Amino acid sequence: MGLTAALMRAAAARPQVLLVTSPGGTAVRLAVEAELRSRDWPLASTPAGADVMVVAGPDCPRLRSALGRLWQDMPQPRAYVRATTADDVPALLDAGRACLSSPDRQRAEARTPGCEDEGPSGRDDEHREGCEGEHREEGQAESGHGRSGGGPRDQVHRESGSGDLGSGGEHRSGGVDHEGHEGHEGHEGSSGGEHRSGGADHEGHHGGPGGERRNADADPQGPQGPQGHGGHGGHGGHHGSGDMEMPGGVPMAEPGEDRDGLTLDRLHLPLGPVLADWPAGLVIRVVLQGDVIQQADLGELSAGRVTDPFWARPWILASAGEPVAVGEAVRRRAAARLDSLGRLLSVAGWPAEAVTARRLRDDLLEEAPSSVVLSRAERFARRVGRSRTLYWLTRGIGPVGTADARAAGVSGPAARAGGDVPARYRQWLTEVLDDVRALDSTAPLDPVAWESPRGRWDAERPPSAALAGLLPGLLVGAELGAARLVVASLDPDPDELSAPSLEAARG
Repeated sequence: MGLTAALMRAAAARPQVLLVTSPGGTAVRLAVEAELRSRDWPLASTPAGADVMVVAGPDCPRLRSALGRLWQDMPQPRAYVRATTADDVPALLDAGRACLSSPDRQRAEARTPGCEDEGPSGRDDEHREGCEGEHREEGQAESGHGRSGGGPRDQVHRESGSGDLGSGGEHRSGGVDHEGHEGHEGHEGSSGGEHRSGGADHEGHHGGPGGERRNADADPQGPQGPQGHGGHGGHGGHHGSGDMEMPGGVPMAEPGEDRDGLTLDRLHLPLGPVLADWPAGLVIRVVLQGDVIQQADLGELSAGRVTDPFWARPWILASAGEPVAVGEAVRRRAAARLDSLGRLLSVAGWPAEAVTARRLRDDLLEEAPSSVVLSRAERFARRVGRSRTLYWLTRGIGPVGTADARAAGVSGPAARAGGDVPARYRQWLTEVLDDVRALDSTAPLDPVAWESPRGRWDAERPPSAALAGLLPGLLVGAELGAARLVVASLDPDPDELSAPSLEAARG
């Protein structure tokens, strides 16, 4: 008993965190990343390597089954916390670690009736009131529970069905992913997942260009190649031979001819919504033959409209008639584009520069002056923009001409770049520097003259709707690793999208 407690306390000294972002949770995600960086807690790339699951953002019923699958794949001891505001983050992380290090808490909660539903796949808050017990004393941390079959958690999974899990991105041995693993302090960018059975990884790494997994300590001298995260969560499309399914509700593949007339297995899989370095809540349903996408369709968002999208907030306020300074708006815009660059660099396998992008992003959000940020941003832009390795890894992927982009309603950097993935990230770099130089502007923001991070702001059709609408056409014919680069280089923000906007994007 004493040895077990000592080992648990040692493991809890620096727990590995599985960070999942729900729609509307951008601000909380940023706070979690900053807090983890300050504590030097590593991010886990898969549930199997995680000690604490942290869900950043409000509850999203459509994600509960997916989170439940992620939770089920975490080994004990384990802990679960949900942070709904940035101010909650430090206390909740402390509570999760305390829960993780206590053998008594782990045993007591594992046998507490009804508390199995306290985790991410569980019931609503009213049901949880009766079984929180001492969680409140530790900041409402929720710890691991038994995995024996037939319990309330298993009942929740059975009721949800594999069809729902298809859009929820379950994480099973067949290869499913989670979202929001923005690395930090030597762990950033380690979004690669080890290869699992069924031909898919936990992070969906199908080895696109340079696609073998790289860890957080990968060569900082240059990018290592796109990770090809293809989060094959849930396998929601029911297909295959009759009603035959693999264990866990995964449908069997069906044969079909590819573009060369060869008969290969066709696998219907969703990318998202809980996938590393992926827009939170976005789902793209694809049909794969080998590593090549034969068909792609936008799925439903995992939530309705987010009333206050974090990155577009200055433009929403200015559109409502509230005074907003240009300097405040371009600060938020530059941070948003650095966030996108961090995601792209992580997918491309360059974790060192992904770290740099995220640190610059955080400095901007913490009101660092232009004189402090500009020189570092210029060095970052030179290093990334002039990288021959990154260019050769991403050239020719996802080309979008300026005329085609504008015809599709796209504005902002994606339309001005008029090219492939390198054209888009270089456009981001140029505009980040322009924004950093304008941080001191006190002129009032005109939301028509000044674009939001994804393009010209329109509440009825946000710019991310047009970006999302480009994705299906660009992904068909692409390998899975290249598809992840295409999504990261456009980086639509699902928080901007409502159901009508998504329907417009599909059309």
